[in-house]
Amino acid sequence: MTGETLTSSEYIKHHLQNLTFGRLPDGTWGLAHSAEQAKEMGFWSLNLDSLGMSVLLGFLFIFLFRTAAKRATSGVPGGLQNFVEWIVEFIDGTVRGSFTGRNALVAPLALTIFVWVFLMNFMDLLAIDHGPAAAKSAGLHFFKLVPSTDPNITFGMALSVFALVLFYSVKIKGIGGFFGELTMQPFQAQSLPMKILFLPVNLFLETVNLIAKPISLSLRLFGNMYAGEMIFILIAVMYGASWLLGSFAALLQIGWAIFHILIITLQAFIFMTLTIVYLDMAHQEHH
Repeated sequence: MTGETLTSSEYIKHHLQNLTFGRLPDGTWGLAHSAEQAKEMGFWSLNLDSLGMSVLLGFLFIFLFRTAAKRATSGVPGGLQNFVEWIVEFIDGTVRGSFTGRNALVAPLALTIFVWVFLMNFMDLLAIDHGPAAAKSAGLHFFKLVPSTDPNITFGMALSVFALVLFYSVKIKGIGGFFGELTMQPFQAQSLPMKILFLPVNLFLETVNLIAKPISLSLRLFGNMYAGEMIFILIAVMYGASWLLGSFAALLQIGWAIFHILIITLQAFIFMTLTIVYLDMAHQEHH
């Protein structure tokens, strides 16, 4: 697997550990050689594998779509052009059906989110030993191929969407309108004393609802992809048990991989759709 004799527990922990860079116990900066060291590095550590794969897949997305745009023809389209046009039309239809405002940013943002998240998720269909094996040959202790199994990545994307939601909420409604939505609903009253009474309650409920958006957006993607990766790892552990379990594991792996294609696509679609819906809510005066 990685060239070492590992117990099942050690194998699972090894494959779930990120390549982490941060401050070591001796005060120097470097790569963590164990999960304990990575934990001690704290908040300011960086998961280089997640960041590197995210950037690499982002450039792959740009390269593929730029190549399709440069080779686009009004005649008989090639396979890549057909594929890109299908995705663009699909995203355009989804945005038109879910977004009622007018904002030229939403459709390109939705396209970027869908393709980028799908590519991140797609890494889960590669053999789980490839990343650690390649890392070991390069002298690295750990390497995870799937960025969306890292909560730092999913929270980063969700917080970026949340920042856009706040920006357009204030831009479209103004500071007063945005604050009014946080304090004047869901409980409403006609008299001034009751409005004052409901104000802190509404503010608390709406603030919780607002903060829950990026948290649920990030944890949904992370949880589903982490669970999928864990199942692949557990199937891989079965290969080392016996030839009988190994044969059964091969069938499980094929079946789970086929089913996982649906999961990785669905999770990319859900992340994109919720982003569109949240931005649509930010453009509405009342909802």
